[in-house]
Amino acid sequence: MNIDVMRKEYLLSILFSVCFSSISLNAQDIHFSQFYMSPLNLNPAMTGVMNCNKRAIVNYRNQWAAALGSNAYNTGSASYDQKIAVGQNDYFGVGGTLWSDVAGASRFGTTQGRLSFSYSKKMSGNNKTSHHLVVGADAAMTQRRISPGGLRWPSQHDGAGGFDPTLAGEIIPDESITYADLSAGLLWFSNLNKDNSFYIGGAMHHLNQANVSFLGQVASLFTKTTIHGGGEFYINKKMSLLPGFVLLFQGPHREYNAGSSVRWKMGGGRATDQNFQLGLWYRSGVNENGGWHSDAVIVSSRFDYKSYGFGFSYDWTLSKFRDAAVGNGAFEFSLTYLLCGDQSRGVYCPTF
Repeated sequence: MNIDVMRKEYLLSILFSVCFSSISLNAQDIHFSQFYMSPLNLNPAMTGVMNCNKRAIVNYRNQWAAALGSNAYNTGSASYDQKIAVGQNDYFGVGGTLWSDVAGASRFGTTQGRLSFSYSKKMSGNNKTSHHLVVGADAAMTQRRISPGGLRWPSQHDGAGGFDPTLAGEIIPDESITYADLSAGLLWFSNLNKDNSFYIGGAMHHLNQANVSFLGQVASLFTKTTIHGGGEFYINKKMSLLPGFVLLFQGPHREYNAGSSVRWKMGGGRATDQNFQLGLWYRSGVNENGGWHSDAVIVSSRFDYKSYGFGFSYDWTLSKFRDAAVGNGAFEFSLTYLLCGDQSRGVYCPTF
């Protein structure tokens, strides 16, 4: 058997595994390499945590297109949030998120609409050096769907090594399901001064562990735990480091992503007026049967101009799937828009 045939057989086995895992729902949630530019998907306590009054974000991710073609994984998300002043130093955060994901030959798709709420309490300090605790929660309605016509079953093999689509496959009773979803989180952020800050947070997703089976059985969605942190630390007046990490735990799955960006201030005035950044990140995980594996190296970039932030990242696959994907992984685009308005209260938040 030549290498091309071997690659095709390897890819087909992966595709079948992806389809089967989609039905049994032992799959991870969506994730973004630019997790710092998708805060409401990361932790509901991030709602309203910003240096402006209102924020809108759009994210798009395309994964493994080189190997899967039209069956590539596509994820899109749009969110809006704002903060509402409470007294001199505290505020409520309110927001909403709509995201959709389509994956694999089965066109396994998920669409979710979510409302997020938070409350930020200043614990100590003054306007420039302060410490804040944020609690948050969100509630969502989610629809999952699958197209069985794209699946191949063992019963459809004709016994001579060929595939016969006219043969009967398995029956999936429920091709679309809808369920409620609940999450909660905490966030602590500290402003060391107007320029330097750090934050650390955690969230629990799928607290109600909804039944997500397509087969009329009971398959509870694994609760997911997210731990994340980061900050911004100026090296000089024109340059700063933005390290960050996120740890994801869901059922048997483990994912770790850590790295840092370097930001160069290009324009006068505030740091968000005009700046550019480059980053390098490393994502790894633990296999279901144990054992550490490298997933991807991520190169990221971002350009901020006044109220707009434009982000781009590319994942270079390090896992065994690189044999089928020829090393290609995923790319992401992110767009952030901030509407600051009156900032006379002087409550500074971490920069994402």
